[in-house]
Order: sequence, then structure tokens, then C-alpha cells
Amino acid sequence: MTSGHKIVTMGGMSAETALRVSFRRAIHLGGIVNGEFQAAIQIQKEKSRQTKEDLKASASVLFNRKGFAATTIAAITKDAGYAKGTFYRYWKSKDDLLLAIMKERLAAYRSAREDGLRKANSVEDVMNVLIDFLESMIDDENWSKVFLEFTIHASGSATLQQQLNKDVYRLSSNLFADILSPFAGQEFPLKKIGALVTALFEGFLIQNLLETNVITKEDLRRAILTIALSSGRKQR
Repeated sequence: MTSGHKIVTMGGMSAETALRVSFRRAIHLGGIVNGEFQAAIQIQKEKSRQTKEDLKASASVLFNRKGFAATTIAAITKDAGYAKGTFYRYWKSKDDLLLAIMKERLAAYRSAREDGLRKANSVEDVMNVLIDFLESMIDDENWSKVFLEFTIHASGSATLQQQLNKDVYRLSSNLFADILSPFAGQEFPLKKIGALVTALFEGFLIQNLLETNVITKEDLRRAILTIALSSGRKQR
């Protein structure tokens, strides 16, 4: 059994299960009342939550510094101050960990996006809010590189492709259509526009990675607005 920062285990059981067994034995012997038992369980849960956050924080730093492929699970757990086996109590793989981090990051970006969407009155207003959302990811240069690297990595796995195409991880065509539909008529091919916007955005990330310095964020904004607004006009 270990203690301190590390999660307690006993006989292969999870930390919480092991703690419950220990305290039930103590209760049986009359040594601990129920309130103390519940308090100890809560403390253990908080330690487990903190361990998970420590691992995610170390992974984010290392992914930004070294890239996704070059960062190992052993390096993540060492940086966080835990044994390597601790990682597998929370995630099955490094892929799962990065997906969890991506979900949290995009949730923060989306919070800012939702504020802008509430004030939008037209297709052009919505498009500018969505472009602001994409630019916030572009401006986070280290993270945008990790996102691009992981997108390429995911292309080799059908399972990862399916996961990465979910709305919680990117501005998917379906999500784009849902956001824009209250402002756009049937003349707008919304899913197609969404796919084109994603292609332009990820292409811009590649341009930035290669440091071509040919296309600016303003160029990207104009291109997206032109495609989105002209697509509606062409369908009329």
C-alpha cells in the first residue's frame, strides 16, 4: 500500500474500493463512525482528482514543448511526480489523454464563442464570430501545432478519426450547420461551407508551421467570408 500524493491501492483494487474495504473492517470493529468514513472517502476522491489534473498539466507542457509523438507516458508521469502505472488509472493511452485535454481547451474557446453568437444578427455576424473562434486557436501557436500533429496522427486510425470528428473536438460540419442554420436560408449549403472552412483553417495551420509568411489571418478571414457568403448567393 502506498500513500502521500500517490493513489492508494490494495490487492489490485481501485483506491476508493480499497479504502472502503479498510474502513468497513474498522467500522465492524467499532473503531470509526460513518461520518469519519465519508470524510476519508471525500479526501481520497480529491487526491485522485488532483493526481489526474497534475498529469494533464504535465502532459500539456510537454506536448507544447516537445510535440505529441516525442512525448512519452513515462515522461509525463515523471514530470508530474508519479509512477508510470498511475497514468493507466485514468486513460488507456496517450491518445485518450490528448483527446481529454483537447475537449477541455475547446470548451474554454467555445465559451467565448457563445458570447459572440448571442449578439449575432446575420450570417456575416455569425461567420465573424466563428472566425474569431478559429483565430483564438491559431494565436495559441504551440497548441495549434499539437492539434495539427494529432490530426495527422489520427489519420492512421479509423477509431481516432471518428473521435476527432466529434463536435467536442473541432468545428465539425454538423456543428457548423447547427450554429449557422438559425441565420441562413435553405440557399446556404451549410455542411459544405463548414467543411471548406475547416479545410482553410487547417491549411492555414500548415502554412504557419512551415513559416511561409505568405497568408495572413486577415487573408484567411476574407477567404472564409467570401466562400460562405457567395455560396448562399450562388444557390438562389
